[in-house]
Amino acid sequence: MGSFRRSQQLIAACYARQLSRLAIHGTPQLARAPIRSGASPIASRSSRLQQSHFPRGFFSSRTRRQKETADGKRPLAVASVAISFIGGLLIYSLYPADELRQARLAKQAEKDLEKANDASKSQAEETAWSSFARRFEDFSNVTDIEWSSLSDRIVDLIVPEWSKAVPGQIRKLQRELSMADGSLASEIWQEAHDPFVHPEIQYSAKVRVSDELCDEEKEFLARRKKIATAALARYLGLNEKDINPDDVPTIAMCGSGGGLRALVAGTGSLLATQEDGLFDCVTYTSGVSGSCWLQSLYHSSLTNCRLDRIVDHLKARIGVHIAYPPAAFSSVTTSPTNKLLLSSVVEKLKGDDKADFGLVDVYGILLAARLLVPKGELGVNERDFKLSNQREYIKYGQNPMPIYTAVRHEIPDITGTEPKLSNTSPERAKEIARQEAWFQWFELTPYEFFCEEFNAGIPTWALGRRFKDGVDVPPEGNDFHLPELRMPIMMGIFGSAFCATLSHYYREIRPLVKSLTGFSTIDEMIYGYNKDLEKVHPVDPAQIPNFTYNMEGKLRFTTPTTIHNNEYIQLMDAGMSNNLPIYPLLRPGRDVDVIVAFDTSADVKTDNWLSVADGYARQRDIKGWPIGVGWPKGTDSAQKIEQQLDAAQASSAADAETKVQQAQRDQKMHQTKSNDEDQSAKAKHDVEHPEDSDLGYCTIWVGTTEERSSEPPPPTKALTDDTMAWQLTEPSAGITVVYLPFLANPKVDGVNPATSDYMSTWNFVYTPDQIDKVVALARANYAEGKDQIRRCVRAVYERKKKMREDCEAAARKERYRRLVRLGIADRLGEGDHFS
Repeated sequence: MGSFRRSQQLIAACYARQLSRLAIHGTPQLARAPIRSGASPIASRSSRLQQSHFPRGFFSSRTRRQKETADGKRPLAVASVAISFIGGLLIYSLYPADELRQARLAKQAEKDLEKANDASKSQAEETAWSSFARRFEDFSNVTDIEWSSLSDRIVDLIVPEWSKAVPGQIRKLQRELSMADGSLASEIWQEAHDPFVHPEIQYSAKVRVSDELCDEEKEFLARRKKIATAALARYLGLNEKDINPDDVPTIAMCGSGGGLRALVAGTGSLLATQEDGLFDCVTYTSGVSGSCWLQSLYHSSLTNCRLDRIVDHLKARIGVHIAYPPAAFSSVTTSPTNKLLLSSVVEKLKGDDKADFGLVDVYGILLAARLLVPKGELGVNERDFKLSNQREYIKYGQNPMPIYTAVRHEIPDITGTEPKLSNTSPERAKEIARQEAWFQWFELTPYEFFCEEFNAGIPTWALGRRFKDGVDVPPEGNDFHLPELRMPIMMGIFGSAFCATLSHYYREIRPLVKSLTGFSTIDEMIYGYNKDLEKVHPVDPAQIPNFTYNMEGKLRFTTPTTIHNNEYIQLMDAGMSNNLPIYPLLRPGRDVDVIVAFDTSADVKTDNWLSVADGYARQRDIKGWPIGVGWPKGTDSAQKIEQQLDAAQASSAADAETKVQQAQRDQKMHQTKSNDEDQSAKAKHDVEHPEDSDLGYCTIWVGTTEERSSEPPPPTKALTDDTMAWQLTEPSAGITVVYLPFLANPKVDGVNPATSDYMSTWNFVYTPDQIDKVVALARANYAEGKDQIRRCVRAVYERKKKMREDCEAAARKERYRRLVRLGIADRLGEGDHFS
């Protein structure tokens, strides 16, 4: 019955359509005008024009129709159209319209589905740049709407004056990034194809798989050795001609993380070593977070490798917050800084369809706008915005080689989805997961971007390119390659401590939670899930192409099993793993003899980063590392333990019973206290009063290359003035660690790392007076131990000299004995006992 009705309706519709065609055929254009004009929205405004120029239709008066017929007009054609239309409506009304309505709905649904498919397809084909441009335009539009909805009176009363210009600045920035002709983004992308501006785009890059240093670094070491030889002679007061280059110890300095505190205090520490002559003897410097920013300033045209100029530059630039809108918008919207700051974003998103843009990128741009731009902004140098350009400052060995650090958080899969773990028990899967490296350390030098866990790296100038099977992939399918990833994005990665895990975040606020009444149970519950909190990052780390993509079976066995399947890797602040960048200095081939560590961490004692490095050295079986370095654990000193043992001696059985009961009561009372709170208070006290702490301004340990029979080996004791000379000159002496924590000093008033508010890691504003105080404190702390450090370097030099001379003497003796065996030496009559 339904099909019959539909057929009848179709017949009726076709009949009405045919009648309309027959009626309209041959009708003049003016005769059809009343129908269209009647349906037009402007019919009321043109009624007079229709009455004077167009004939009436079916409803005209008889007199009018007779007059029009006498004049030769054809109103019947118009009438036939009206009759046909009314007839079609009557025929349509004779049949039910449910089927037709359903057919229309089905057709409309089909059209909607096609539109949705087209939309999803276009969204899937949307590139990284088009997605960024669309989102930024939406943000600009929303800003305009939100600001326009506020009255001028409210704006004047609530928000500051500069906020009125924010919508205009955002709109201006959106236009510059629109990729339209003449826009800043278009100019940047055109220059990205210019080999005169970016010479590296002409060359293809390959992944270097090796456990050796790159050739450029080996050449640097040979040249730096000559510079260090002359510097060591001046530092120790020796004659340069008497020094053999082989006797010169390889000295490295590392600076901890800590934001601007690490940057300012690190500048003061290095300035003190430069004035003392030690810095010129250094071969490597390594940094985390703010110390990386320090290295980027030192190897730039802003300072030309002068630490005193860094102090002046910081006074001129970090007095304004990095996110202060007027200064930030001025940097990214005005020339010449806008092109240099935004080039990395345009090249990254336009050259890679799958690239990502996030909070770390914005953070890096804001940092670079304050740190890489000089006062006045006109003297900004584009060469300071590429890390590989720092080769100019070390190519002759005239300065130490900087090592920048970042880490990738590897979270092993223990759910059984990976082939490696699919056929194993849950317990075995967890054991395998624990053996996987949680953090892979990546190092960046002016020569190479390298990961020791992979034993693989790429040239620094190829950073930012996509790789597949060990070879870079051109983004446009031709010989064009992307320019090097710029320093703004890299500075954001180096200092992205806010990409920490939930475990790190909770560790910061845990003392506050525990101090609240009734929250101890909640703290225990949360801390019980600490292992799960270590796997969650509230803020996504920065994403860069993975140079080991599709290289399965070609890398070191320590490489995580899933790394080959990922086209991109996420990098973050290396302070998430260890706030002291000692690991790169232990890499084979660098053969570092002395490590000078400046620790400006927020809590140098509680964090105890030297102890973390100690675990790394044991895991990697680093020979010569001093076992047990760092702040002593939360136990009593040996002297105090000895006193307690003497006091615990009982003279009788009754006395012994009394002492046991007293000890049980003391233990019960002690357990009611929070050990964490006690340790925190003790750590704060030690920072404020170094004279009472376990470690002072300068502590030195030395390892041994001898095999230890005990497992685990006994901890290494810190050197004293009496033991330093003979322990450092022992032939079996290993790596020497000089540790200088950032502590309060009574010689410098008005600054205390434990109590001064502006010393917080999250403070981004320092006044010139505060900078002077922090620098003065760092220099005063170094002065406390500089004589000790000089004696240490002298002892290491004497040991290497003695070992070389012993080796040469042994070699001469071996040659002599060989000549004797050959009968060449000591012939008859030349002094033997037969003559």
